[in-house]
Amino acid sequence: MWDVGRHSPVKRCIAMSNVICSCTLGENAKVRLQLLRMLHREMEQLYGDNGESTNICEVELKCSHREFYENSTGEAPEIGKAVIVEADGGYDYGIVYSAGLIAAKKMKLKGLDEKAEGLGTILRFANESDVEELRAVREREPKIRETCFVKIKEHRLDMKLVDVELRLDQQKVTVFYTATHRVDFRALVRDLASEFKARIQMVQITTREEARRANSFGACGCVLCCSSWIQKIHANPFAEKQHASEYSHGENHSYNVIGQCNRLKCCLGYSKHEKCSKNSRQDTYPPIGSKVATADGTAIIESIDPVRKELCLRYPADGKEVNLSLQEFKAMFVKK
Repeated sequence: MWDVGRHSPVKRCIAMSNVICSCTLGENAKVRLQLLRMLHREMEQLYGDNGESTNICEVELKCSHREFYENSTGEAPEIGKAVIVEADGGYDYGIVYSAGLIAAKKMKLKGLDEKAEGLGTILRFANESDVEELRAVREREPKIRETCFVKIKEHRLDMKLVDVELRLDQQKVTVFYTATHRVDFRALVRDLASEFKARIQMVQITTREEARRANSFGACGCVLCCSSWIQKIHANPFAEKQHASEYSHGENHSYNVIGQCNRLKCCLGYSKHEKCSKNSRQDTYPPIGSKVATADGTAIIESIDPVRKELCLRYPADGKEVNLSLQEFKAMFVKK
């Protein structure tokens, strides 16, 4: 049995996992809801009102997980309204993320069909007792996470515990983990089911999904794109990793292109639209350090900025440096 004292590895790992927070509680949730309402108003102005009516709602559950539900309450929910939704034989707590025509358009963009998918139902709006019940559930989750960590060590399973989620009705516990290979966790599930008197679901996630559930801040100072607005996480935004250096503004530093998931940043896919080729830089720019003959004398190519498409020339005679665009540089060697 592992010691779960103050300085034990169990306590240290649990303290590290506390960065995973719920999007439905806390002061940060108020800021996110304000931004969400602003975004929804902008989308309403963009799409307009074509007279269509729909009762589809997009509900955000814990850790930025969103699902589509059918509104059976008979009332139009406001953005940010707390609701109780049906969930696999029970019920759960969520926040209305989008509703009406906007939610229906999002559903079509994801390629989902309302009739074919068999959407869940919004049972009712949450009240004060539901909020208190949610707080009790969130207070119980750290203890569940601690027990799961100890049980994993007891069974000597090669897996990393990421997060646990207790449903609002406390009848189901979902354990999220990462692993490099297949894990036989049948004995672990039996122990956890007898310990918590609830149904246990083991979900293996990727490192990108792990970073998304963390809902933390990136190097830019903003919330991670995968946690805030990206609907679908792609496996890899680029075909080959060696091309990622072209997106780092000419700097070969891994922190410019590698995210918290230890994979290429998703936002890099939106910074440059041209298709990278293995020899694109060599075909377009001369090698750094090469000498060129100009009207002002011999110059040395000091540096190249492929993003701005600029070159820096240095004249050894007086040490003067001149920045030229790629077009200006090529025009210097065109015969007139």
